[in-house]
Amino acid sequence: MSEDKLSFSVQGMTCASCVRNVERSLKKIEGVKFVSVNLATEKAVIIKEGKINFDEIEKSVKKVGYKASKEMPSEDMIEKNYKHDKFNLIFSLILTIPISILMLFHMSGLKIPYYNYLELIIGAINIFYLGQKTLKGAWIAISHFHTNMDTLVIIGALSSYITTILNMTGMDVMSFGALASMLITLHLLGRFIESNLKSKASKEIKSLIKLKVENANVINGENVEKVPLETVKIGSLILVKKGEKIPLDGKIIEGKGLVDESMITGEPLSIKKSENSKVVGGTILEEGLLKVEVENVGEETFLNQMIKLVEEAQSTKVPIQAFADRITLFFIPIVLSLAIISSLVWYFNYENMQEYLVNMSKYIPWLVVDAGAVSTSIFVFVSTLVIACPCALGLATPMALVAGSGAAARKGLIIKNGGAIQAAKDIDTILLDKTGTITQGKPTVVFQNIDKFYHDIIYTIESNSNHPLAKSIYEYYENKKDKKIDLNNFEEITGKGVQANYENNIYFIGKPKNYKIYEEYMEKGHTVVEFRENEEIKGFISIADPIKEQAEDAIKELKTMGIMPIMITGDSEITARAVAKQVGIETIYSGVSPKDKVDKVRELQISGKKVAMVGDGINDAAALKSSDISMAIGTGTDLAIESADIISVKGEFSKIIDSIKISKITFSKIRQNLFWAFFYNVIAIPLAMSGLLHPAISEIAMTFSSINVILNSLRIKKLIK
Repeated sequence: MSEDKLSFSVQGMTCASCVRNVERSLKKIEGVKFVSVNLATEKAVIIKEGKINFDEIEKSVKKVGYKASKEMPSEDMIEKNYKHDKFNLIFSLILTIPISILMLFHMSGLKIPYYNYLELIIGAINIFYLGQKTLKGAWIAISHFHTNMDTLVIIGALSSYITTILNMTGMDVMSFGALASMLITLHLLGRFIESNLKSKASKEIKSLIKLKVENANVINGENVEKVPLETVKIGSLILVKKGEKIPLDGKIIEGKGLVDESMITGEPLSIKKSENSKVVGGTILEEGLLKVEVENVGEETFLNQMIKLVEEAQSTKVPIQAFADRITLFFIPIVLSLAIISSLVWYFNYENMQEYLVNMSKYIPWLVVDAGAVSTSIFVFVSTLVIACPCALGLATPMALVAGSGAAARKGLIIKNGGAIQAAKDIDTILLDKTGTITQGKPTVVFQNIDKFYHDIIYTIESNSNHPLAKSIYEYYENKKDKKIDLNNFEEITGKGVQANYENNIYFIGKPKNYKIYEEYMEKGHTVVEFRENEEIKGFISIADPIKEQAEDAIKELKTMGIMPIMITGDSEITARAVAKQVGIETIYSGVSPKDKVDKVRELQISGKKVAMVGDGINDAAALKSSDISMAIGTGTDLAIESADIISVKGEFSKIIDSIKISKITFSKIRQNLFWAFFYNVIAIPLAMSGLLHPAISEIAMTFSSINVILNSLRIKKLIK
């Protein structure tokens, strides 16, 4: 049964616990094989056997209290959320700063007229109006029988608020009403910073979306009409003038020009384009005038595919996050239990522990030694709840992935699989396909000795083949042929060549029977293709494929990084060694079939190696899937790109180095984020339970912990230049 993949948004999540509940619910859908939900981007990816019914997804997500939508968060929505969070924060600060100052005077013994009423009114506005999102998030969790970060904040705020009500009724309870406002305000500050930095972190996606154009100049006979992009069909001719964005992918039919592809490839230099050159939608024509035949429209355009891949990349996870998610699942219920237990211990043992408070108050100014059992137990309860809010833990991995995948996109790389980020740090061996990876993948025929009688046959056979060398052969014979003929029983023999029947003869084009005959050409790095009629050799074709620029330098850097490069190719040993010698590769596997490539990958893995595979052809797809990390060259086939973890958009060899560096930097930041999030909680929770942390200080510490995670993630951008 075929698999179906769908990306969608999930609205209403506030922490890692929410994410975990959504994922668990989605995994219960029959046939679901993979689910990944990202808190930072509010996006999800699901892979299911058979067709995906979005109604099932909506019901499953709604069951745990959230909303699934096919519409991804738009730039307008992100901006709207940012403005809403900004308004709430400013309004809350206007109310909370004065009451906080009054609280300090009140705590010092100064009597403030109507202080309790101010606490009551300002607290109500903060909790029930400005804190509506938090209140709603907490209610969603509780009403669906689970907990989240909002649960802790709201229970802490309401507990503080209730002390004011109890105090006003005459009970001997210290009033913490001002703390309720402070808790909500600081929580709103965290939300504001998070929404602001989320927007900045995802601006690479926004910049890609902005590359889209709304209209295209379609050539209709002698007229040129400006029409909406969605009405343009494949095969239409469009006119692109100097300074305009090329609206859609296509091939130049007439004209030449200079095209700026930097926004797609990350390369600063403009590219010369002429007839038959491919152009990509979203790039800019700096010089010239072009007539372009449209080849891709809608979701099939390169730009839309790239946007989709980057969005999916930001919705994936790294394996280390599974560990953090498992902890978060139990973390909030445990914290609630610890808060209740510690407050009960303080309540029933208050008199015995007063001496401890008196001693500690010499060093900690905010401790109140005579607040009473009820006030002190509430003080400890609120502090423990607030300090343990796991928002930093929930953001540790998603924010780093957003920043890392965005930085990669700027350099013309798409990291599709979050697991590759974690695996990259251990890579010690890299297998490199020759054609299209080490070489430019633009082979040209440099010599042939086949009789003209066979040119029509060769052209027709190769025009039906998908092999990387086939294009160079049929393009060479295109001007030498008389006509295209009708063939029978065309067959592509994997790892060997192609054959077909014509007028009761069997014709074969592919690997030579005996390579020694062609050593003169192969020692120059040429690939030799033999042509046979009924197994009788009728001649050969010698093909040269130039080495990619910077390939030699990239191989040297891989060695410096402690990674062993190995060439793996279906070509002959003589040709493979000639190419390997030019770029500095010592180890080669030549004459291998697609199955052999998979076997070599597994053989190296069994020996304890961590293997990366780089390729661009159909024959590389299985090996790409088998390796620990796989990279597809963007100029390669769709199957190779679909099979890979990392895609080099432009196909530059040097991007291999960039991808490994980006993965290592991103994973390093994820580890740092998780360490500090865990370390913070391990240190802070016992302090809160022991009565040494004021609830307000707990909230400040929690907020700064989250800010630290976000800022640390955004440093990835500065490290990746």
